[in-house]
Amino acid sequence: MATDWLLTQNRRMKAQGIFNWTLPAWAVTLKDEAPDGTITTRNINVCPQAGVCAKFCYALDGAYRYPNVRQRHENNLRLVLDTPLVWQERMTAELRHRRYAGAAIRIHDAGDFFTDSYTMQWLELIRGAPQGQTFYAYTKAVSRFQRLVEPNCPANFKFVASLGGKEDHLIIKELDRHADVFPDTSSLEAAGYSSQEASDLLAVFGPPRVGMAANRPRKGLKDHSFGELQEIDDIKAAARRARAHARARAKARRDSS
Repeated sequence: MATDWLLTQNRRMKAQGIFNWTLPAWAVTLKDEAPDGTITTRNINVCPQAGVCAKFCYALDGAYRYPNVRQRHENNLRLVLDTPLVWQERMTAELRHRRYAGAAIRIHDAGDFFTDSYTMQWLELIRGAPQGQTFYAYTKAVSRFQRLVEPNCPANFKFVASLGGKEDHLIIKELDRHADVFPDTSSLEAAGYSSQEASDLLAVFGPPRVGMAANRPRKGLKDHSFGELQEIDDIKAAARRARAHARARAKARRDSS
C-alpha cells in the first residue's frame, strides 16, 4: 500500500484515533491547464447549503490556507469530480489497510456532500467497509440526507445536522440530532447543549444537542450561535421577499388600472 493516504489525521483527530477525509471548503475555483498551456477555471460550490457559517468557517483560514494544505484538498476535489470511479476504487483499497481496522472515520473536516452522486458513492463505500469501521459526518445537506440517507442509512454511518445553513428550517431541533457553534463554552451550556470537546465522536454518540465553542474569537459571533444568526438572517430574508412581493402586487394593480 502506498503511503499517499486519502484519509489523514490532524493532531486533535490523531489523539482521538479518528481518520478524516477532507475537501476544500465552500466556493472553490479550480484552475486547469491544457497540454497547450491554456488555463481554464471551474467554480465549484462544495458547501451549497452553507449559510451564515460561511462567514466564520474555520476551514477558510489558519492552516487551511497553507499552499500545500490547500493543494491537497483541491486534489481530493479533482479526484472526486474528474475520476470518481478511480477515487472510489482507491478509497475501497485503502480501507482494507490494517491501520483502519475498527477505526472511526470522519467524512469532511471541510466540505460537504455537495451532489447526489457523490453522496451515493460514499454510501456504497460505507456499506462495503471491510474492517468494521464507523463513519460519521456533520452536514448541512439536510434535504439530500432526508432523500438519500435516512430511508436506508448504513448501520455503520452516523451523522449530525449542522446549524448555520440554508436548510436549518428542515431540522426539528426537539427530535433531530444537531450541532451548533457558540461563541464560548458558557453560552453553549446555557443553551442546553453538550460539548464534544472531549471527543469529536460525541457529535454522533453523545447527547443529541451537540455544541462546540468557536476555536477563536470571531467578529460577529459575540452574542449568538450559528443557528441563532441563521434564524435572524432567515427572518430578514423573508421580510425582504414579502416587501418585494408587495411592491410587485402594487405595481401590477397600477398597471392594470
